[in-house]
Amino acid sequence: MSQPAEVVSSKISQLFHYINGERVAGNSGRFGDIFNPSLGVRAAEVPLASKAEVEDTIAAAQEAFPAWAATSVLARSRIMTKFVHLLYEHQHELAELVCKEHGKVIEDAMGSVLRGIEVVEFACGAPHQQKGEFSDNVARGIDIYSMRKPLGVVAGITPFNFPAMIPLWMSGMALVTGNTVVLKPSEKDPSCPLRMAELFVEAGGPPGVFNVINGDKEAVDALLNDERIKAVSFVGSTPIAQYVYATASANGKRCQAMGGAKNHMLILPDAELEDVANALMGAAYGSAGERCMSISVGVCVGDEVADRLIDILKPRVESLRIGSSLDTGLEMGPLVTKEHREKVMNYIQMAKDEGSLLVVDGRDFVCDGHENGYFLGGSLIDQVKPEMQSYQEEIFGPVLQIIRVGSFDEGMALATDHPFGNGTSIFTKNGAAARTFADKVEVGMVGINVPIPVPLAFHSFGGWKSSSFGDHNQYGMEGLRFYTKVKTVTARWQDKGLEAEFSMPVLK
Repeated sequence: MSQPAEVVSSKISQLFHYINGERVAGNSGRFGDIFNPSLGVRAAEVPLASKAEVEDTIAAAQEAFPAWAATSVLARSRIMTKFVHLLYEHQHELAELVCKEHGKVIEDAMGSVLRGIEVVEFACGAPHQQKGEFSDNVARGIDIYSMRKPLGVVAGITPFNFPAMIPLWMSGMALVTGNTVVLKPSEKDPSCPLRMAELFVEAGGPPGVFNVINGDKEAVDALLNDERIKAVSFVGSTPIAQYVYATASANGKRCQAMGGAKNHMLILPDAELEDVANALMGAAYGSAGERCMSISVGVCVGDEVADRLIDILKPRVESLRIGSSLDTGLEMGPLVTKEHREKVMNYIQMAKDEGSLLVVDGRDFVCDGHENGYFLGGSLIDQVKPEMQSYQEEIFGPVLQIIRVGSFDEGMALATDHPFGNGTSIFTKNGAAARTFADKVEVGMVGINVPIPVPLAFHSFGGWKSSSFGDHNQYGMEGLRFYTKVKTVTARWQDKGLEAEFSMPVLK
């Protein structure tokens, strides 16, 4: 594998907000540190906006809204198409920003950028997707039709684990339907959204339509409480998702808030275990497990299945190719921060203390040449029980837990009864079992012999239970519905005058 030189500079980059088509230095006097996870060094600082700065950003978006909403859907679609071309042109640049600030390996970062671009590509079809409904001559001379109208200024609050993909999920459909956007990215890795906002303006997007404001809870609360914000889209941990949803809803805003996950893979005795192992290696350890659709629990039906699977997995987990995120040919990079690495390590110790068996313990892994980086090896944990805290909570790291069950029904019940309901999968050759699982399991996204069932851009993404709050999913047609409101018109055209009616009109 290639080894690009990584030079540690003593100079700290100064980031900015992007407001009304311009880079704007923060004036709150507060800054957050951004680290290079592979090196374990402070690489940049980002301004943390004050309430007043957020309000100024909302004002810019509100001022830009009438003209953008009045722009024809064809014209908006053409700008978004140019935006897509620029995103493709700069996808490697964006992926490198993901690597440097989040820690994904370059191949994974490129894939995440591409999945985000696909959502914007779907949004370019708005001239068709945004069509309303029409019923002619519902009564003599009377037609009824509907229109989908933009909401106004909308906010996106995005997590650290997908700094390119999720901002594109939110902004694509919001922009093309005529809304203006205030995006608040994670303060851990904000460079991608800042660069994407610049590319949108380069594509012909008017200033003030796509704004990026950096900040922490002060900025989030300002967005949630400002009456000019009409809708909020959020992805993050479940406790914060609950807070965002409750606060936004209490303030009369439309809200979709996606939370955490504990995703199960049910493995039946007839499954090809080599295929299962291949699927689990990518699904559990890809992106260092820092994704809400990771498979973090393997549910084996029968001890024989569990024993055979662990025999296959153990040497593969021990030999994971781990290194600096910009190196090629790797399977896993570092975790995003030192604090998050310590949190994952504490969960591994918790699982051991609860009586689980650590088949592979990744806590002692050291990356040669990057000893200060935030690295963990993969961990594989057997003999996990449903009552254990380490099973009930989201670990969000390179940790795969194995639970043994006696039957298909018992395994399906684990996924159904767990408080999280984001994604799940089943590996089997039995079509009837797979169909029953897909129909009955209480989880929002299901894979059949597919390890990570993330829908493509023309469907939609969303979990159930404590994994999602709100009535609309992300992207796809659900995204269109979230970012628009319906206006219905009943029209009558006739030559002769109407007689006055003093009761509820009845169509004749």
